[in-house]
Amino acid sequence: MSTSTSRRGSGPALPRGDGRAAARQSTLREHNLAVVLQRIVAAHAAGSPLSRAAIAGEVGLARATVSDLVDRLIQARLVTELEPLTASRAGRPAVPLAPASRSVVGLGLSVGIDHLSALVLDLTGLTVSERVVEVDLRGCDPERTFARLADLAAETVRAVTLEGMHVAGACVALPGLVSRESAMLRYAPNLDWRDIAVDEALTGHPGLATLRVAAANDADLSARTEVEERRRRDGRPAESQNFLFAYGAVGIGSAVVLGGRVFEGMHGWSGEIGHVVVDPEGRPCHCGARGCLEPYAGRDAMVAAAGLPPSTTTTRLADAAGVPGPAADAVAQAARALGQAAATVVNVVDVDEVVLGGAYATLHDRLAPGVLAELERRAVIARWAEVRVSRALGGPSSPALGAALTVLDDVIADPSAWLGAAT
Repeated sequence: MSTSTSRRGSGPALPRGDGRAAARQSTLREHNLAVVLQRIVAAHAAGSPLSRAAIAGEVGLARATVSDLVDRLIQARLVTELEPLTASRAGRPAVPLAPASRSVVGLGLSVGIDHLSALVLDLTGLTVSERVVEVDLRGCDPERTFARLADLAAETVRAVTLEGMHVAGACVALPGLVSRESAMLRYAPNLDWRDIAVDEALTGHPGLATLRVAAANDADLSARTEVEERRRRDGRPAESQNFLFAYGAVGIGSAVVLGGRVFEGMHGWSGEIGHVVVDPEGRPCHCGARGCLEPYAGRDAMVAAAGLPPSTTTTRLADAAGVPGPAADAVAQAARALGQAAATVVNVVDVDEVVLGGAYATLHDRLAPGVLAELERRAVIARWAEVRVSRALGGPSSPALGAALTVLDDVIADPSAWLGAAT
């Protein structure tokens, strides 16, 4: 599921007609600002900062043009200059460039069954603030919950603003269907929430009145985090990453990642693997149907099948499943069901890796063998290519981190929108 409100960078707009007319100079400048900032951010992430001259050579612009664009980005506090490199020949030493730290930041918010959180990320990838409130939201009134989230967000915004940072916007990670056209939570089955205008719920707070707010599904945002973590830790370019991300919690979400991007679907609601049918006449599901994956492989479903108290943590469940008994049987059954559902998705979208995130990351060692066995048996691709089951690299903060990354994605894609606001 995609971020519900977003602004993406684009090339120069072509006018109607034969397409040969020149684009407006301002449009070209906005496009080139985005190109230059994207190169600076990417080079910094790769550990090889670029100078103005190097950027000019890479993107095919004149050095004077790049220098002017960089100066604008520096003035906007999006870019900073590092220490000059020692010159290896006559002339001025090259000055590497990097995204500015603790200046323009993104606010990621997360609503889970058991928590509210707020995380602030800067353009260098540094988490500059994180606040987590543990709370049981089962049966909670959504209006009161979002009022509490707004208080947490406003407190976070106020704190980082006092430190000189500019919050470019906020994105809220939610456990349910989120409308792509507006920041509207359509349905969160495990919370029994419907049709909540998330942006209005937050911007009604006086401390957030001018904040740009988006919303997205938590599994999609966790998958966005996974792409970033793989790039940062393992050096895997985003465009080379293709996998099914299975996000386990009380409910089950997923995201299909193709070329480093989350596949959105027509309405932004793709990835509802929790409601793939694994037994047509099976257990009832929160969605009103029977036999969905969630009643078999959701965290609470596994705990109940194991005969453990509802308050049992995922870590405790994993430990209990390590020895023969009801817990091991419950997790094994969940693995089979998850593998069957994952194989269905793999057969449809043609990826060769399933990544286990959320509670599934903690249970990876118990779940992976069963999931892999079903993939090898049911996925057509397994006849000719290796299929893999991996543990997600992102931790418990992955939904909020993905939300903050989404905000900064928009800044990087369209920095011209922030030139005046950041000064």
